[in-house]
Amino acid sequence: MSEFIKNVIPSEMKNMRIEIDEFIELYNESKCELVDIRVPLETKVWQVNFGLKIPANELPERLNELPKDKLIVVACPKADRSNMARTWLVTQGFEVKYLSGGLLGLMDSLKGGMAKKIKI
Repeated sequence: MSEFIKNVIPSEMKNMRIEIDEFIELYNESKCELVDIRVPLETKVWQVNFGLKIPANELPERLNELPKDKLIVVACPKADRSNMARTWLVTQGFEVKYLSGGLLGLMDSLKGGMAKKIKI
C-alpha cells in the first residue's frame, strides 16, 4: 500500500482512470472487462446489459469472478465509488482503472444509434 500511495500525484492520476472511448475500444477487442459496482437497488432501476455486476461491498467475496488476464474497468453512476473500488482492487493485485464519466457518461455516449459502437 505504501508503494501505491507514492503514485497518488497529479501526473499519475491519468493512469487511474480510462476515458469512455478508450474503454469501448478495449472492450470491443476483449482486452478489458467492465465491472458494474452499483448496489442491487440501482441496477433494478436501470440496467447495463454487459459486463459483470458485482456490488462494491461484495468484491472481497467475489474476487474469483474477475479476470486476471484483462484490464478491469470499475464503474458506478459517476466515479466516486468506482475509484474507491479501484484502489482496493489494485491492492489485491489486479490491473484496474475506473471509468471516467461513470456509467451515466457511458450510457450518454451510447444512446440512440451510437449503441452500435460497442460489441455485446
